[in-house]
Amino acid sequence: MTGSKYIKLIGLIAGVAVLNIVVFSPGFAGLAIGGSALATASGVTLLVASALALLYGSYVLLARQPEAIPVKQIRSHEDYAEALTRYARIKPLEGDIRFSLEQLERIRKKKETLLDVLNQRFESGELSYKKFASVIREVEKLFYLNVRSVLNRLHVFDEADFATVMAQKTTRYSKQLLQEKTNLYNEFLSFLKYSLDNNEEILLKLDKLLLEISRLDSFEPGDIENMPCMQEIDSLIKQTKYYKQ
Repeated sequence: MTGSKYIKLIGLIAGVAVLNIVVFSPGFAGLAIGGSALATASGVTLLVASALALLYGSYVLLARQPEAIPVKQIRSHEDYAEALTRYARIKPLEGDIRFSLEQLERIRKKKETLLDVLNQRFESGELSYKKFASVIREVEKLFYLNVRSVLNRLHVFDEADFATVMAQKTTRYSKQLLQEKTNLYNEFLSFLKYSLDNNEEILLKLDKLLLEISRLDSFEPGDIENMPCMQEIDSLIKQTKYYKQ
């Protein structure tokens, strides 16, 4: 469960508790069960309604699958994590989805660490700071672009059909159609692995960048382009842009 859901659940519990305190406390409404028939009926009704509200609210927050965010509307890190989490229960893919979620968390932390190091070494208006920050943003865009591509494929993934086809035991399809479907799903799995590998390479390059920055005692802005890791990152960005054209 995400942090926002924890907050909502705690808020729901607190709201129900406050309502009951206000209604039943002698210092406030003072409704008492065991008094008049109307008071008793009202009190029991409120308790039942409170229990139902807690049960339904807990179900909505903890168990019910949230509405999927259209991929084209995904903007934030949290949106990407929530979108991927929807597919975490697909048995054939759960390991890859879990790994992708771990990568999401790692790039968030690496970006924070890199920006923290930059803020310690440079002023935000310095050319060196702007060059490093710009490269970090570009690499981050590539990372999320890979995640977006994965989500587009996952959106049309049919778990039941996948299980049937990969078991190779169905008589529903002709041999030719079964082979074509098998090839299609193998291509999907290969694409998923390829995207995860690409993002792992991005994370590795960010680690190298952080190490290189921490090693340098002093350098001129013009030296940045000659740093080995910066050249690797620049090559990766250019290759990806060329590939996407």
